[in-house]
Amino acid sequence: MISSSRIPPVVPAGRMATRDQPVLGLPSGLELRPWRVSDADVLVAASQDPGVRQWNRLLVETSEDARRRIERMHERWRAEVSAIWAIARPGGEAVGLIGWGDIDLSGGSAEVVYWILPAARGGGVVVEATKRVSQWALNDLGLHRLRLCHSVANPASCRVAEKAGYSLEGTMRSALLHADGWHDEHLHALVQGDI
Repeated sequence: MISSSRIPPVVPAGRMATRDQPVLGLPSGLELRPWRVSDADVLVAASQDPGVRQWNRLLVETSEDARRRIERMHERWRAEVSAIWAIARPGGEAVGLIGWGDIDLSGGSAEVVYWILPAARGGGVVVEATKRVSQWALNDLGLHRLRLCHSVANPASCRVAEKAGYSLEGTMRSALLHADGWHDEHLHALVQGDI
């Protein structure tokens, strides 16, 4: 029998829009903070980095493009559809990006997105940041299910997912178009109660 009662939203609308985006500390001393217009050149540099471009759809060619993108990040927070942070040293320049795209408050889910500049790679920063934004999404925001998807040809992201506590659920065939063609993607997930 199908119930005629409505299923309440997992997270009520307004939970993000009525609050400022928080600054989240990391054990390493780095912080996750909202992007600033002064970070525009970092977005341009990331867009030119082969390692970032290979796995991300980041195309920012000018500082003006970057400033518009940063403004959209803030608009999308207020619209409750994404939550994007700069990974940075306190008071310093951004070295990476992490956050939630495809936020569905009603359904209680989101997908993590991230990249890190070459100078900050290899020290576990992305794992640390992924754990922190996951705690925020589950415990502070109240989402139920988080996704981490990556090309099967990207073993570094597979290690990030594993170290951050995400379970591998399977492979999505021909799921994302990269510059070199269609890629199968691993689907990892973290749900309430996993951490």
